[in-house]
Amino acid sequence: MQQAQSNVQPPAESPASTDPRPGIPHLLFTFAVSLLLWVLLVGSLDAQELLAGAVVALLVTVVAAPRLGIFTGMRFSPAAPIHLVRYLVRFFVALVIANFDVARRVLSPSLPIRPAVVEVRTELRSALGRMLLANSITLTPGTLTIDVEDDRLLVHWIDCPPGTDLAHATAAIAAGFERHIKGFLK
Repeated sequence: MQQAQSNVQPPAESPASTDPRPGIPHLLFTFAVSLLLWVLLVGSLDAQELLAGAVVALLVTVVAAPRLGIFTGMRFSPAAPIHLVRYLVRFFVALVIANFDVARRVLSPSLPIRPAVVEVRTELRSALGRMLLANSITLTPGTLTIDVEDDRLLVHWIDCPPGTDLAHATAAIAAGFERHIKGFLK
């Protein structure tokens, strides 16, 4: 006798359970950012305020620790802040240029619009790095990240040149962002 096979699949692991545990640098970073935010909100460097801020920052760090796995993609190096600033400048410049390009296409209907969905490959390995890249692409007018699957992003592009391949799409859409993101995220 043959037994019928069940189509029931075991439950997949939740993304939170697959994230690596945050290390001491990540916890210290969370504590420092929380304390800095406290000081900025209070607006005082009084000893009592700093002590209260340290207690609150410690509490925030302890409570948030199980959810900090996404931050394991951060690079802690002396050059990381420089790469972050370079990324922000690159993003701002791309944002301004893309806004003018889309506005020009809207105001001049004779300009070509060749929408297409293209694949873009990324070398970023962390969930945080891929998320930042996908959001950077989406926030730039003319492109919209539809899906992220492993090292590939599916992007809707408002003006895709004919014959565009994976390498060209990656260079045109993501390479400028990714080059700087790699300096502070894995």
